[in-house]
Amino acid sequence: MFTSLITRLSLGHACVDIYQGAVASLVPFFVAERAYTYAAASGIVLAASLLSSVVQPVFGALADRWSMPWLLPVSALTSGLGVALAGVSGSYALTLVVVAVSGIGVAAYHPEAARVARLAARGSHTAMSWFSLGGNIGFAVAPLMVASVIATGGLGASPFLIVPALAGAALCGAALRKIPRPSTTAPDARETAGRDDWSSFAKLSGAIVCRSIVFVGLSTFISLYATQRAGGGAVAGTAALFVLYLGGAVGTLAGGVLAARFGRLPVVRWSYALTVLSVAGTVFVPGPLLYLFVACTSAGLYVPFSLHITLGQDYLPRRMGTASGVTLGLTVSIGGLASPLLGALADATSLRTALMPLIALPAIGLALLSTVEEPVLTPPARL
Repeated sequence: MFTSLITRLSLGHACVDIYQGAVASLVPFFVAERAYTYAAASGIVLAASLLSSVVQPVFGALADRWSMPWLLPVSALTSGLGVALAGVSGSYALTLVVVAVSGIGVAAYHPEAARVARLAARGSHTAMSWFSLGGNIGFAVAPLMVASVIATGGLGASPFLIVPALAGAALCGAALRKIPRPSTTAPDARETAGRDDWSSFAKLSGAIVCRSIVFVGLSTFISLYATQRAGGGAVAGTAALFVLYLGGAVGTLAGGVLAARFGRLPVVRWSYALTVLSVAGTVFVPGPLLYLFVACTSAGLYVPFSLHITLGQDYLPRRMGTASGVTLGLTVSIGGLASPLLGALADATSLRTALMPLIALPAIGLALLSTVEEPVLTPPARL
């Protein structure tokens, strides 16, 4: 039951996070077909992130109060529907609206999914890394899926992008049948005895915000930047985005294994240090070596990904839904808020100049993480 449930949750996670990656993957096509400026194109990423960022804590608080596993299939369908409608109309305003709807679906999914996954994992960092891996795979598949559909049929073919959402809803529904019916009242077994460490949680969240801005900024512009720096046209851009997302899958699995051997905080800190160097290489090194630095950046960003989630949950043992919503959702989506600023800077100067500030952010995250300690572990909750 443990393996089957984690596998289904991971695959469902992949289907949902395709739509987080799909929004950034659509940016080059909006620029090409609709002649959007960098700022306008990044505004679409903002639309997917802004509303998601606002409602994410709400869904996290609800997950603390009530068990709502039915949200998993519903939010999977909602996240896919918004992206599927993004290319149907030439209206910029309508595109922003439907992409925002997709963002709400993503926001609704993650807190409850992370709570259920943590219960199924029974405290295992490796199992949580497998759950997180699903999201990484979704991100990695997104540019390939979008490129194959949109390059063939144009933005008008975007309704075909609904297919993973249908699969995700089915997988989540199958996973729910493995979960015993919970009580509708709180608290429950997930709220075991323990003190909420809000100070450490705030520092961790600040570090994740820094990580999020780097990831979303690169996700939005790496395709266009690779075309400029490595040549090869749209293929080069799609390849760079694919490397950024695929490296995350490897990094996430490695994070669970490394944490089991060296501890969570040392692994997270080493990852942030690596990211400073690799982002600098991505920005400044031209030619094919760009892809190597993109891969290293991806690993540095994703090795700590599942560890962020479990650290947050252990810092807030009585607020698991809130911790999951923030570490897995809010601080990830909030990176999109910075995208228009990077886009405006790119329009005023160049993409290279706009990406330079991303080098400093992992260093700030590392400074924040250097002031926190490993949380005291509480007994793992049971299904």
